[in-house]
Amino acid sequence: MITLGKFNRLRAVRQTDNGIYLTDREGTREVLLPNKFIPEEGLEEGQYLRVFIFKDSEDRITATTTEPRIKLDEFACLQVREVNNVGAFLDWGLEKDLMVPFKEQPGRMSVGGWYMVHLFLDEKTERLVASGRYQKFLEKEDIDLKQGQAVDLIIDDPTDLGVNVIVNHRYRGLVYENELFERVERGDERKGFVKTIRPDGKLDISLQRPGYGKVETYSQKLLAKLMANNGFLPFTDKSSPEDIIRVFEMSKKTFKMTLGGLYKQRLVRIEEDGIYLKEKKEKKREKGDSV
Repeated sequence: MITLGKFNRLRAVRQTDNGIYLTDREGTREVLLPNKFIPEEGLEEGQYLRVFIFKDSEDRITATTTEPRIKLDEFACLQVREVNNVGAFLDWGLEKDLMVPFKEQPGRMSVGGWYMVHLFLDEKTERLVASGRYQKFLEKEDIDLKQGQAVDLIIDDPTDLGVNVIVNHRYRGLVYENELFERVERGDERKGFVKTIRPDGKLDISLQRPGYGKVETYSQKLLAKLMANNGFLPFTDKSSPEDIIRVFEMSKKTFKMTLGGLYKQRLVRIEEDGIYLKEKKEKKREKGDSV
């Protein structure tokens, strides 16, 4: 079976002047891979290739090796390239732009504007279509997630409480403002973690790994900053929360936990003027003194 809007693993069956025809394992349907998308090393009959399936400007099912910016049942923030009497057309990385019909627009879209959309298959026309009314595609029941689980995020619109996120291309989540320690933009992709699953189907999400795993992650980040700054940073546990968030993208509480962990591991020393990365000679001498 060949599926529109997704990557399919298809088999090369015959060469033509326009390209190579591919088919599924059952051989029930063929689709053209145009010459410009054939790999440089070539494609032999019987060989399988991973291709994305869409309809070209003449409404023919076509294969491409190009990675689109959005796939079937996914969400993405895309830019409008054209608006006409049919609808708006988005740049999704393929030659044929992706249409958003007027009925699927959250108000009239403008050329050059960026919009969060969902890609679905219109059953009446059998065409891939984007919807700017994307919230209706988010699930609110039977949340198949667990507290602490790692998830994929797409940053959505800001709110008074923080910033909304789309979780695993299925759910609505929220990262609270007081837990947002890095700059994010709508459409950014991030890794996150489930904090709370609410009765209304919404999720509280953290961009930081929960528990001690978070400290381990930030330990590597702090050590990397020390090495990049010749082994010294003018910060201590007395530094202001605002400065710590600006430089390290973590809360002061996490900073103090991370710094304490590195100190116990004898990887750093803390002086009045800041943090120093311990050299190997220092650590070796301390180990000898303790014997």
